[in-house]
Amino acid sequence: MLNAKSLMDSLVGGLSQMTGGNGAKGLADKAKEAWNSQSALGKGAIAGGLLGVLLTRGGRRMLGTGVRIGGMAAIGGLAYKAYEDWKNGRAGAEGAVALPAPEGSAFNPTDAAAADDLATHLLQAMIAAAKADGEVSAEERAAIDAQLATLGLGPEAEALIAAELDAPLDVGRIAALAQSEAEATQLYAATLMIVDEANPAEKGYLAMLAARMKLDQGLVDRLHAEAERL
Repeated sequence: MLNAKSLMDSLVGGLSQMTGGNGAKGLADKAKEAWNSQSALGKGAIAGGLLGVLLTRGGRRMLGTGVRIGGMAAIGGLAYKAYEDWKNGRAGAEGAVALPAPEGSAFNPTDAAAADDLATHLLQAMIAAAKADGEVSAEERAAIDAQLATLGLGPEAEALIAAELDAPLDVGRIAALAQSEAEATQLYAATLMIVDEANPAEKGYLAMLAARMKLDQGLVDRLHAEAERL
């Protein structure tokens, strides 16, 4: 059975192991090392290389907070703080760092099935975001395919990753995953942590996602402000 939350946290945690806790510094070289030097790295770091290959294409916000408190917790915490500040008309404290959202909330569900569904949708959104400037290159896909079966992630996890890499980029499909305003906020946050806003195609994808999910511009602005703190 796929445990998407565990998969997300292991991939992001693998990035921490792979980079030695140094965030984006040297990420491209470390991603290659993770693929090519399995004897020197644990499986967590090698798995982190899978996400690293995608992250070297664009933004780096998942590193930092994401590797300190877990991928899903990082997204949920950022989204929760932005959502609560927006809903209550707060500007947000300067320099404040998003913490994990309250347990049992829509941003940190304690029900195993709900948490797994949310994590699955976040992973789908993140992989789609990594492709927002075009298809994953043949070289990148070959590297992923060559190692995916060796990581011990399980058939369901491998199938999910492969399916998302193969799926045509469709912002409407990702937007339709959101079953509530809270989930839409988290899907946008996950996308924001991956895309490179300096890339016009990725910036456009982000704007289309917000529009398709009907996110209020004030909430979008709060999410961007929180992401800038990472």
